[in-house]
Amino acid sequence: MTTAETLLIPPGRTAAAGDDDSTPTLRPEALLLDFGGVVFSTHKRPEAGLEVARIAAQLLARAGHHRSPDELASVFAAGGVALRDWKNSQSRLLEPTELDHRTIWRDFYASPLPAAEREVLIGHAGELQRELTIRSSEHTLRPGLVELLDTAAELGVPVGIVSNAHSGRAHRAILDQTGLTERFAVQLYSDEVGIRKPHPGIIDLAARALGTSARRCWYVGDTLDRDVVAGRRAGVAAVLVTRSHHTDTPPFPVTERADLVVDDPRGIVPALRRTVRPSSAGPTLAEAAGRPDEDRSDGPERHSVGRPEAGRPALSAVSESDRLPSALLLDHGGVISNSAPDELGLAAFTARLAEGLSAAGHATTADQAASGLAAGRIRHKEWKAAHESVDGGPVPEIDPVTFWAELVGPELPGDPDAVAAWLHSEAHRLMYDYSRVKSERTLRPGIVELLRTAGDLGIPVGIVSNTVSGRGIRSLLESQGLLDLIAAHAYSDEVGRRKPDPSGVQNVLTAVDADPRRAWFVGDKPHRDVPAARAGGVGTVVIVRGGATGDDELEEAFASDPALRPDHLLDSIEDLLPLVFAPTDSSQPDSQPTATSTKGRS
Repeated sequence: MTTAETLLIPPGRTAAAGDDDSTPTLRPEALLLDFGGVVFSTHKRPEAGLEVARIAAQLLARAGHHRSPDELASVFAAGGVALRDWKNSQSRLLEPTELDHRTIWRDFYASPLPAAEREVLIGHAGELQRELTIRSSEHTLRPGLVELLDTAAELGVPVGIVSNAHSGRAHRAILDQTGLTERFAVQLYSDEVGIRKPHPGIIDLAARALGTSARRCWYVGDTLDRDVVAGRRAGVAAVLVTRSHHTDTPPFPVTERADLVVDDPRGIVPALRRTVRPSSAGPTLAEAAGRPDEDRSDGPERHSVGRPEAGRPALSAVSESDRLPSALLLDHGGVISNSAPDELGLAAFTARLAEGLSAAGHATTADQAASGLAAGRIRHKEWKAAHESVDGGPVPEIDPVTFWAELVGPELPGDPDAVAAWLHSEAHRLMYDYSRVKSERTLRPGIVELLRTAGDLGIPVGIVSNTVSGRGIRSLLESQGLLDLIAAHAYSDEVGRRKPDPSGVQNVLTAVDADPRRAWFVGDKPHRDVPAARAGGVGTVVIVRGGATGDDELEEAFASDPALRPDHLLDSIEDLLPLVFAPTDSSQPDSQPTATSTKGRS
């Protein structure tokens, strides 16, 4: 018997799967599995670092920064070592929080790079982290996993995933490839919920998402310092370990013990089959939906999810000798594309939402899901109005958890706490799916020519957009063949600030190393785009008609507040091309503006 077995198993016990006394006889109300080491075995791919470095080098080149993949691979490898040490240190904490993607790339992988290069990679942090996670390891389903899922389904035990992950979206994609996604009633990844094991709150959240409590669940992991400790702190009914290459090498001694240690998921099947439904224990929480759980007060306290505040680099300047703009900053909605409601897409989405909730034990019809989403969208408008800045202070953006768990959740049927927990767990996936179907997008005439001309002239283009899903916009741009024409991205859900807050403008200007005074910003909403651009120091601000703001609303805005007037008010994107790209006489006074200019208007 190894040292780890001696540590984990009580004296005189064995780790045999057939040990009748090593696990409780009462059937769990949910089975919670770790991802790596339980659902999948992983094998490192040494070439992954260079592959991601090549992607990063291409992103940097779009913004005018040239660095070799070999050099970037070395920088990233050092960051990976530091990040591994950080993760080990977090296992000593009682309630560790998780890093967001932007912090990982700012403070670990890209920290030695110049500010401009670092900001480019921060703007692509979610995409880079996904690529790194998918490419870093080969993932193979562990023996017996499907049998375990079949057994759980036969016994009526819902299964969830609870995993420390720096890219939950990558893990979801990996699971999708196996065709087993629908076998899991909920998936929790630490980067999406903001806390990481051994924080007991992540297991508590998964249990509540499935309508039960941690003390009525089994948790299966493969590490001592994260999984076994998290299970014990959460008070689960049983902690089980499936061996992996991590099991016997914890970063420090661990005294907590597992109830059962097996080689792979096959060993859990007989233990689960030996259980009996706890009929004498009264109804389950799922059966008592809507009734307070008297036992929940005995479990671990619930924990809030926190996010670190991201720092922002200072702006840099370049020579003014070039008469062309130093950068072209564009809003997305209303400038790059216009949108119209997609009723069919929304109907399909709400049907999937209802199916997901129902699979987790929260019976919901498509009509109820649609009604809940509609009410949540109204609440979202109220949320934005309540969080507008009245004194030029920060303007926060809503996060997916708040939108789904706090705005949509209260309008859905079932146990409010359990429904909110499920929505919390799946919020990031739901937000991306929702963003892709809520509207039909149409490119504005002239936008492709504008982007290509800017590229030909060496003018970097950045997007600064208020959105619930920057990932959704990137996906849309890629499908339209435009993603390679964008040098830098700043989306409010990723930056954490929405226009008129200037943070996104400043991030893009830093990323492309542009002189703000020679930059142009093009938007369609005077009350958001103009003040954001002005506060970011942008020299020329353009509002284009035909976007989300009607002509009457534009004129009303300009009349009510002169500060909302742009330098140019244009009828179309086509009108922008000669204005931006035609050679100009830098000595021409503002008193002789172009015909489309608003300068000097009363």
